[in-house]
Amino acid sequence: MSQEDFPTDQPAVVTVGLPYANGDLHVGHLLGYITGDTYARGLRRLGQQTAFVCGSDMHGTPVAVNAAKQDREPEALAMDHHEQYEQRFPSFNVEFDNYGHTHDETNTELTQEFVETWIEQDHVVEKEIEVAFDTETDDPLPDRYVEGTCPYCGEKARGDECDEGCQRHLEPGEIEDPVSVTTGNPAEYRKQPHKFLRLSDFQEYLQEFIDRLEGTEKARNQPREWIEGELQDLCITRDMDWGVDYPGEDREDLVLYVWVDAPIEYVASTKQYSEQVGTDEFDWEAAWKLDGQTRPDTSWTDDWSQDNGEIIHVIGTDIIQHHCVYWPAMLRGAGFNEPRAVIATGFVGIDGKSLSTSRNRAVWATEYLDAGFDPDLLRYYLTTGSGVESDIDFSWDRFAERVNGELVGNLGNFCYRALLFAERNYDGTPDADPSEEVRERIEQATETFEQAVREYDVRTVGEVALDLADFGNEYIQRNEPWNLIGDDPEAAAVVIRDCVQLAKACAVFMQPVMPGKAADLWAQLGEDGDVADAELSAALEPPAADFDEPTELFTQVEDETIEDLNEQLRERVETAQEETDDQDDSETATMTDIDPIEDERIGFEQFQDIDMRVGEIVTADPIEDSDDLVRLEVDIGVETRQVVAGIKQLHDADDLPETRVVLLANMEKAELFGVESNGMVLAAGEEADLLTTHEDAPLGTRVR
Repeated sequence: MSQEDFPTDQPAVVTVGLPYANGDLHVGHLLGYITGDTYARGLRRLGQQTAFVCGSDMHGTPVAVNAAKQDREPEALAMDHHEQYEQRFPSFNVEFDNYGHTHDETNTELTQEFVETWIEQDHVVEKEIEVAFDTETDDPLPDRYVEGTCPYCGEKARGDECDEGCQRHLEPGEIEDPVSVTTGNPAEYRKQPHKFLRLSDFQEYLQEFIDRLEGTEKARNQPREWIEGELQDLCITRDMDWGVDYPGEDREDLVLYVWVDAPIEYVASTKQYSEQVGTDEFDWEAAWKLDGQTRPDTSWTDDWSQDNGEIIHVIGTDIIQHHCVYWPAMLRGAGFNEPRAVIATGFVGIDGKSLSTSRNRAVWATEYLDAGFDPDLLRYYLTTGSGVESDIDFSWDRFAERVNGELVGNLGNFCYRALLFAERNYDGTPDADPSEEVRERIEQATETFEQAVREYDVRTVGEVALDLADFGNEYIQRNEPWNLIGDDPEAAAVVIRDCVQLAKACAVFMQPVMPGKAADLWAQLGEDGDVADAELSAALEPPAADFDEPTELFTQVEDETIEDLNEQLRERVETAQEETDDQDDSETATMTDIDPIEDERIGFEQFQDIDMRVGEIVTADPIEDSDDLVRLEVDIGVETRQVVAGIKQLHDADDLPETRVVLLANMEKAELFGVESNGMVLAAGEEADLLTTHEDAPLGTRVR
């Protein structure tokens, strides 16, 4: 990687964490793929040569377990889901340059080449580990063939991951009270020899790597605890038939752990893209290899950051360890380029609660499409709902409110009224020069867009066009061209010329987030070519002289539609709850309603960055049309903050003024139901018990 500002002279590769070919897609999955697609489009907008690649994760025990339950071959099951994903992603305007899968020949060969290089470089060792066996059938039970209790948080866990509790990666043998997933029989652990990638060989390198890694804060900071501590070697083999065969001649009975071949698909998919378009169009080796090296140079240290490709990974928070510790070590050991940046997205909740596929508390991709909504509406909602690494709450009510207010009422309204006025009075763009005010405003938007891409700020990328339309609406109202056209025709022509220019700029800036709607607007403007090929400079290029009467870009979401969708979701959740209640009854005696303590610790310096202040609620007003939200004004001594809190059903708004609270003051700003929230009031538990101080600490006092 170059570590120069984008665009650079080196090719860039943007990837997204591979979806397991094991189930249907929901909005939680789509957050990552839409974020990756948006960022790749943003890079191209800057003029950066970019390949956007991904693939289906075909291997691993989840696929094998589900195939066994359905009495099918794992390959057939995984291929069905892979083909479904290939069709589903374009439905949301997620357009990969190549979408492969981990079971194809390219990935199999590359994976074995990686491992062979590790073996040659003496990075692979054999150790005896505990492997679970079914006590009755005597079959080995790798990873997710086993279920039990997490030794760290006590939650139900799978053999390789505590996915319902602390999210910690579990090594073979760590899980407690193991049972076989397929038979329900108790499992016992026996010593078996397996292969390990010796991560300690890469510890010094990883400590340097994490200092130069770009991306989101969580992706850069969370791995430091692992890298600075004692690195545990990574077990890279499993006792099963489904997967890529281990290439070492001494152990032909093993396959590689899924987290070996899965990330290598990023490289394989890029290679396949080069083979499709030719290396003159995109050279995968220039992106992934170290100055063309095919084997690692163990004496090499820092020079590789000057002339190699730009690798950007978009992933979920739950797989940061794999991408910021294991993956760079795997690449380093094989002589490949390191990631320039890792963008870790937050999680998606549903109606204020965590998304749960087991309880059907999810909004499925097919459900969204079947409702008849344009994919760009969801793309806008997810990319601009919060900062990229913050959690997002999806609700149908909030979806409708944002679409109707921000897209229909702001962006769509501005573009339609501007183009309609221009077409009816001038048959297109007036023959006038744009004003300096509008030129400077578009130049400012261009700078904001460029900086957002360089800082991996996808939310701001998505907001540039909306902010420009907001300015445009204010500009029209201020200048009243409907009055000027009779009183001062020359001034009216300048105003309408400005508005058409602003609409064209909106099309350019909105394309990464809403590519379909940007193409519609581009066509309405009478522009030639594809808006996807336009660079940022096109925002200030003269619009087409002639265009036809425009149509509305966005359609109002009706209340009846939202009511029906809410009712469908409630019915699904209730049905799933009834089906699982009987299963949960046997566990109620030992389970607790209190969330487990987070296993991941933060350092004192990180805690010092959290700015909590003693405050007092001055006013409290329920937000109209929201079941849960209240607008608060909170005095924190040096200023009064407006905060939106989801406490309407738990607190009487009239009783809240003069209540002492603790406010998280450096929380990222958010907008809820059209109201900006500048901070967060802290509360405990489902009853939203507002936190306060025992004595009367002065307002604004920092909580330490």
